[in-house]
Order: sequence, then C-alpha cells, then structure tokens
Amino acid sequence: MARSVETPCPIPNIALPCWVWQGASNRGGYGFINVKHADGGWRPVLNHRAAYMTLVGPIPHGLEPDHLCRVRLCWNPWHLDPVTRLVNVRRGIAPSVSGTSMRAKTHCPQGHPYDEKNTARRGNRRHCRACDRDRARRNRKRQ
Repeated sequence: MARSVETPCPIPNIALPCWVWQGASNRGGYGFINVKHADGGWRPVLNHRAAYMTLVGPIPHGLEPDHLCRVRLCWNPWHLDPVTRLVNVRRGIAPSVSGTSMRAKTHCPQGHPYDEKNTARRGNRRHCRACDRDRARRNRKRQ
C-alpha cells in the first residue's frame, strides 16, 4: 500500500475505491512488482495478479483477471473478475477497435435501418442509402 493511492472508482456501481499503483509499470500500463520465486530468482509479476492470488485465492486455470473498474494500475483484488480471454477482450476497448460496436448498430445516426435494402457497402464500410440519396439531393440543389 505504500506505493499506492486510493482513488474513487470511476465506475459508479463499484463502491470500493481503486488502489492505484504508483510504482513501476509495463508497456501495457499494468503495475508490476518483483517476486522471489522458488528457484531463488526474482521475476516481475503483475501486481493485480499477485494481490488477487494473495488476498482472494488462485486464479483458475484458463482464466485471467479482468479489471471491472477499467483502471489498469488498480490492484484492488475486489475489482478483478477472473474470466476467459475472449470475455476480457470483449469487455475492454476491443469492441471499438475491432468494429464489434459498429456492427451491433442497427440504424444509422439519422434513424434509417441498416437492412439489406438500405445498406450499401464500400470496401469494409457500410453506408445508409437513404442518407446517401439525401446528401446527393442537397448537393444537386446547391449546384
């Protein structure tokens, strides 16, 4: 706790504060500590994993801790949920990066449906045909 700061959790339904690590962090933004292993050597371990294993219990095989608070430097074990890699990725920023959140949209920003009749594809992107027609109409009127 000496290298941490308690801050309110940014997620409203999590009552416990984040324990934000002020020590060393890796390129991914996760804090780590050096731990002495059975062979006598010291190796870095992500501090949120070490905290979970020390205060809660072992992380089940095939699962990884997901930060429910979305704060990578938080090492509060009660903010961690052991989940599969797929669940962890889907909960994180991946939907915005991979396009999952865009594919989940059923209507364009103007409210027209993204259905087979009203959707045009250009490359990897989809476009609303109704909006394209409205835009072309406005351009012709302007010219």
